[in-house]
Amino acid sequence: MTRDAADDTVSASATPSGAERLARLLLGAGVRTVFGQSIPAALLHETRKLGIRQVAYRAENAGGAMADGHARCSGELGVVTAQNGPAAALLVAPLAEALKASIPLLAIVQDIPRASRERNAFQEFDHVSLLGGCTKWLAVVDTDANLEQLASMAIRQAVSGRPGPVALMVPADLLEGRGRARVVPKVLAISPAMRCTSSRHDLQRAAEALGDSVRPLVVAGGGVHSSGAVAELRRLQQDLQLPVLTTNMGKGAVDETHELSLGVVGNCMGPGAPVHGVRGHVKEADLVLLVGTRTNQNGTDGWRAFGDSTRFIHIDVDPCEIGRNYDALPLPGDAREVISDLHRLLGSRRLGVQPGLLDASRRSKLQSRAFLDRLEGDSATGVLQPPLIVERLSRALPDNAIVVADASYSTNWVATFCTARGGQRYLMPRGLAGLGWGVPMAIGAKAARPEATVVAVVGDGAFAHCWAELSSALQERLPLVIIVMNNGVLGYQKHAEELRWGVSTHACDLAPVDHAKLAQAQGCPGSQVATLAEFEAALDAALGADRPYVIDVLVDPLARPPLSLFHPH
Repeated sequence: MTRDAADDTVSASATPSGAERLARLLLGAGVRTVFGQSIPAALLHETRKLGIRQVAYRAENAGGAMADGHARCSGELGVVTAQNGPAAALLVAPLAEALKASIPLLAIVQDIPRASRERNAFQEFDHVSLLGGCTKWLAVVDTDANLEQLASMAIRQAVSGRPGPVALMVPADLLEGRGRARVVPKVLAISPAMRCTSSRHDLQRAAEALGDSVRPLVVAGGGVHSSGAVAELRRLQQDLQLPVLTTNMGKGAVDETHELSLGVVGNCMGPGAPVHGVRGHVKEADLVLLVGTRTNQNGTDGWRAFGDSTRFIHIDVDPCEIGRNYDALPLPGDAREVISDLHRLLGSRRLGVQPGLLDASRRSKLQSRAFLDRLEGDSATGVLQPPLIVERLSRALPDNAIVVADASYSTNWVATFCTARGGQRYLMPRGLAGLGWGVPMAIGAKAARPEATVVAVVGDGAFAHCWAELSSALQERLPLVIIVMNNGVLGYQKHAEELRWGVSTHACDLAPVDHAKLAQAQGCPGSQVATLAEFEAALDAALGADRPYVIDVLVDPLARPPLSLFHPH
């Protein structure tokens, strides 16, 4: 027997299992946390041996949202595992959110054994068709020989170019079977994997356009956070004296206490909002620099926020997003690199600030403060108002806080009335905007940043989707604060229906729930509050708690955020 032949006959006991090989690859790529329940058990046993933390979830859709929150706050790939069948089907919604929001996720799905295919095996399903529409890339590991290759490719696909979710289907028999590990080029589960910038020619054109503008604005989206470009954007704002607005997902990209930080642009700029008074100035901007934004419906107030004569420069890692809704001078590339290159070309040249813009912004912020003061006076004798709750929360937050707002009204309240400052981060599931993702995203964020204060602001309708994950957070020793805006209705849906038809469907009215008692039943502290003083006391206790703490706030069911829906132009 030749030496090579002898190498090929290594005993099975000396060769690793597929699960061990996959776990080693994940560790080598830098994965330190996996969100999983109990399947694939073979893989999770191996990741545990290697020191990779498993964070348990109660339902797969929540597990996907946890991995999403972890990815957004860590700059690393989020990893979630599931079984074939209904478990994998529950990953569709969080994967779709990640796809729309450009969040790097890896879903590892254990599939049925290969010999059982097409025989109606237990929970057998066409997962390729199921997951294909909500992932950037998907692969089925069919042979032992391509396990490392496809797993490595999955990670690379997730973190490269425009980040996004990928899925890897691995048959159970392959995970448990043994084979020789294959050496593949090293890949890192860090996003962005590689950074590129625009051409010198396009950068020069953009610099000249900005230099010639007299009423420029910047609109910063979630891509600023994904790129890690916050510091670069803030330096650009300061050195060039550029006024900056953010989208919902871009909130926190600039310090909102800075006079050149105007607030959140989009569909929530009505009376009472700090940005209300600058709507006309936004429309009159002669040049808007878009950074890492999809120019979607909510972020542009139904594509009405800007004037017909406004010109655009668009920085985005995905060239296909540039020019989707606005004809723009294209600057394709990583936001951090492109902003830095643009800054170097412009130096510290101060650009022209639109006449009256900063005065209008100051007046608008003062008017918003007066609006909150009136609400505080009214709350002394009436029901609590949500803007006061998030404003008091904002006051109490440290500079390292992470605030997660659920979809619907929670996003509107937080984006409008929380003032982002310091190194605070705001997470809002605005890719697909699914209800019930606030709490699991907050759990993922806390797992990524255990030193940070993490607060989830959710509605009672949203909390009903995921309150079982309280026990997940408790089990994993992840203390966070959950503020439930308990108004007894599905607010956005109810108010929109009443506006259009004069009446709402009966499902918009919810049965009363004491969410504090619900928390206590799961071993978590909780308080139900009905006054501002009670809320402040509960918040103080919650911020110092060593376990998840639920504050159930009884708020006005008639309260509406300053949405364009209710305040048409």
